[in-house]
Amino acid sequence: MKKSLTALAALAVTGLASAQSSVTLFGVVDAGVSYQSATSRDPLTGATSKQSQWSLANSGYNSSRIGFRGTEDLGGGLAASFWLEAPISNDDGANGISSFNRRSTVSLSGGFGEVRLGRDYTSTFWNDTVFDPFGTNGSGTNVISTVGASSGIGNTNYARASNMVGYFLPANLGGFYGQVQYSFNENVRTSGTNLTAATSSNAGRYIGGRFGYANGPLDVALAVGQNVAVDTTSLTQKVQTINLGASYDFGPVKLFGEISNVQNKFDIAAVGNSHDSYKGYLLGASVPVGAGLIRASYSTVRYHEGALGITGESPRVNKFALGYVHNLSKRTALYATVARVNNRNDAAYTGDLTAASTTGYGSTGVGYTGLPRSSTGYDFGIRHAF
Repeated sequence: MKKSLTALAALAVTGLASAQSSVTLFGVVDAGVSYQSATSRDPLTGATSKQSQWSLANSGYNSSRIGFRGTEDLGGGLAASFWLEAPISNDDGANGISSFNRRSTVSLSGGFGEVRLGRDYTSTFWNDTVFDPFGTNGSGTNVISTVGASSGIGNTNYARASNMVGYFLPANLGGFYGQVQYSFNENVRTSGTNLTAATSSNAGRYIGGRFGYANGPLDVALAVGQNVAVDTTSLTQKVQTINLGASYDFGPVKLFGEISNVQNKFDIAAVGNSHDSYKGYLLGASVPVGAGLIRASYSTVRYHEGALGITGESPRVNKFALGYVHNLSKRTALYATVARVNNRNDAAYTGDLTAASTTGYGSTGVGYTGLPRSSTGYDFGIRHAF
């Protein structure tokens, strides 16, 4: 009897082991020396001022992170999986696995596609990063992303949203792919009471979707999304994003492109409706050279303010970035990037908007002390993935 029980226990353990795959530990450690500068001009005196900074930064090529992921085969084509990913600041070691705010999801997938729950990337962010040769990392990050993520717009769900329910199409659709997402705001509602700043009914809600086609060298996708930033009796603010991106790999060169329109819509009870818009585009390329890769991009965003009676030229920001990545192995690479931002601000402009983008990122921030003019950034670093 004892031998029989032992055999049954062994079979049970074997069955469990075959049904569940092992958990994978993964991550990226990226560090580099970065120089950032920003030049301003006094609109009255014409005097210029400059801020600059040398630093040892992280995430100049790929975002530093550590994570765990795993999948269990449930049989019948079904699978359950999880993904927990945390940012790390390896330049100073201050932040480790304190929160999985890069991604924390659990999902069920099968022939129907995938249902994913938790904190995840938003649909509208994907085009900004996938169709950028620099992947929205480091000094080379395109200004569509820089402007879209700026605190001035107030889109807290720009790159990721919490409390999200997402559905992803199955992978066997001949190259077509897509996703839809809805994030709960989780605000408490009390019947018979008006909205206040503390009890905004829909603030924090994100709704978005992305659909595309990828086959061989071609990849093209359209994304639409809306985030409710403020929702009170006096003000409702919604950030609406629509972008279209594409890439084509010719072999000797891979081309990238994106057009984007972000509208910051305001419904003010005492005034009415208005909106600010940020229309931009990106053109980029990457060229393989032996064990290396040359990357280049040009991006621009023009600001349009919705208020009437504004005089002067609308603000605009332009950015050019050039970089080189040398792969020492499949997991380790050296990189160098140089980028230049030009903010075109008319001193006679009577609107509230100001183009104030810099090449800074993460802890490498510099700012403007007057009317923003230009910014320059350099990154020299190493990235190791595991």
